[in-house]
Amino acid sequence: MKGRFRVKPIVTVTNMFPEAALEKLDSHCELRTNQTENPPTSDNLKKYASESAAIITYLSDKIDRDIIDCGENLKLIANYGAGFNNIDVAYAANKGIWVTNTPGVLHETTADLTWAMILGAARCIVPAERFTRENRFKGWQAKMYLGGDVYGKTLGVIGCGEIGSAVARRASGFDMRVLYHNRNQLPAEKERELNAVYVSLEELLRESDFVTVHAPLTEQTQYIIGKEQFEMMKSSAYFIHTARGKVVDDKALVEALKKGGIAGAALDVYENEPALTEGMTELENLMLLPHIGSASHETRDKMADLVANNVLDALGGKTPRCLVPSWQK
Repeated sequence: MKGRFRVKPIVTVTNMFPEAALEKLDSHCELRTNQTENPPTSDNLKKYASESAAIITYLSDKIDRDIIDCGENLKLIANYGAGFNNIDVAYAANKGIWVTNTPGVLHETTADLTWAMILGAARCIVPAERFTRENRFKGWQAKMYLGGDVYGKTLGVIGCGEIGSAVARRASGFDMRVLYHNRNQLPAEKERELNAVYVSLEELLRESDFVTVHAPLTEQTQYIIGKEQFEMMKSSAYFIHTARGKVVDDKALVEALKKGGIAGAALDVYENEPALTEGMTELENLMLLPHIGSASHETRDKMADLVANNVLDALGGKTPRCLVPSWQK
């Protein structure tokens, strides 16, 4: 009597992925991985979608209608990140394909990086380190790399969700006044916990010494910060961005920095990521980071474990535990 073999579903990982999460999936599916650090092309993504029951994607993977249409047997697009604006969620939902992300595990780590950027921008850490590394340091000078104080200043938080709240909470250690602007005002108890005051966007921009953006990318927030908003800020203020690239007009930011409209800025995300806006690399008062907000060993492992759980849910016929908020069939 011949044995009968059950064909395992194919799960494709578009880029590098933590080993522990791969091991968690291995016995439940046929894993196909791209461990080269080379991003997949559109043709690669179409092939993955056509062959797979689930694909694990990066924010840099643009999953549009053409790719989704290739997924005849595709059950799940599992993004390895909190964001999901790289995926046409509405179209995937219309085709009955689940879309998931990794919420709730990266806000503290991203808040840590935000504070590194606040301090780094204010105290000229990157150019000062480069100056020293190049063996140009010849002794203490009174006006060498003068920056701005952080302690006792005003912090403005745009978008006070999990990450924005974590950033605001850390401000108490610097005895800062905290202003925030959000789609909806927080409950009074939460405001007391954060020692934060709800204000209009204009008031926040005019009053803050440090403005940090943590808003999601939506139709309402796209380019919420541009030329007009930078002109509202103090010339001594610093601008920090770790949210989504197209929330900010990067060309307007470059112009504000060039003409001294603001003192400095630090970016971890970009309008046309991974491309940089012309003029950015020439600015000494602009810190540029390669989208590393969640880049700690612990957090990336937690994110990968969530992805694996989402995949296992989908393969088991259950609604994945981390469906993106906008998914509606």
